[in-house]
Amino acid sequence: MEKAKINGWQFFILIFLFELGTAIVINPGLDAKKDAWLAVLIGLIIGLIYFLVYFALYRFYPNLTLIGYAKEILGRYLGFSIGIVYLCYFLYIAVRDLRDFGELLTASTYNYTPLFVIHAIMVLTVAFVIRYGIEVLARTGEIFFSLLMLVGVVGTTMVFISSRMDLNKLLPVLENGWGPVLSTVPLTYTFPFGEMIVFTMLLPYLNRPQIAIRVGWTGMGLSGMLLIWVMIMDITILGVEIAARSTFPMLAAIGLVDIAGVFQRLDVAVVMTLMIGGFFKIAIFFYAALISAAELFTVPTYKKLILPFSIIILIASMTVASSSVDHNKEGLEIVTYYIALPVQVGLPFLLIMTAVIRKRFNPR
Repeated sequence: MEKAKINGWQFFILIFLFELGTAIVINPGLDAKKDAWLAVLIGLIIGLIYFLVYFALYRFYPNLTLIGYAKEILGRYLGFSIGIVYLCYFLYIAVRDLRDFGELLTASTYNYTPLFVIHAIMVLTVAFVIRYGIEVLARTGEIFFSLLMLVGVVGTTMVFISSRMDLNKLLPVLENGWGPVLSTVPLTYTFPFGEMIVFTMLLPYLNRPQIAIRVGWTGMGLSGMLLIWVMIMDITILGVEIAARSTFPMLAAIGLVDIAGVFQRLDVAVVMTLMIGGFFKIAIFFYAALISAAELFTVPTYKKLILPFSIIILIASMTVASSSVDHNKEGLEIVTYYIALPVQVGLPFLLIMTAVIRKRFNPR
């Protein structure tokens, strides 16, 4: 780890931008139809509860990352294996987020730009920023947070003025019972709230450890409320059937906003939101992978790994799926159940239970 510290405000901004990431555009949970907002709300509540597990592990080992205390809890060899799992996970999700970013830009704005070029520009930008460390990334977040809030306020105001929203499209609530909602919750939890597991790699950088839970819950709560609002907006503008079939519902919904034929094409606000959120989400997963690898393989500084990891992420983002359809299907059917849940829920639960038992029988 580098010798750096970030304050509570910067930590909050990183969480807020990270949670929005690509989720604000893709909108998980539409399988629950009209009750998609309820599925996101339940996913948020579970995420807030499970953040307590991450916080408890951090308080047990305040100077260690997830990789460090995995070896302390499970022993050198098993802990090293767990560390490899998380290293691969951080890299893989960075690859998937980069592909999400590229797919939206090529589908909405840069129709004739090769996907590889878009990915390369994003990877180079991310690599340039994280080369200067977590403090620079956090200060960059402060700048873009203000811009994102301005875009959000303007966009929301335009949506209200256009009178495109029809709240009756949300009724009746729970028309098909709790079944569709609960079956969708694993997706709405793992993406994006369960991905907070990556912040176990950043918690040691917080300058005041005692505020971690308050800052974490605030960042997750506010971003979760915003995701719920966007979900409601998509359904009430497009209708649930069109929203569920759309690859990027928010882009389609905002594209319909037209105020007196003057204010149109607000989809540029969606693209800007994705670029900001996508940048920070990719950057945080990329950075977590770098410091994980540096700690696992005792590399003196993570900066030596930036170039090889950039090449890996760039190439993998082009080969992870043959098309956007396959990419989305893989995320819904494979990643959620066979990768995300074990890594975000199963392994942290194993670590906290083992740590509690060890602390009980050996308080020192």
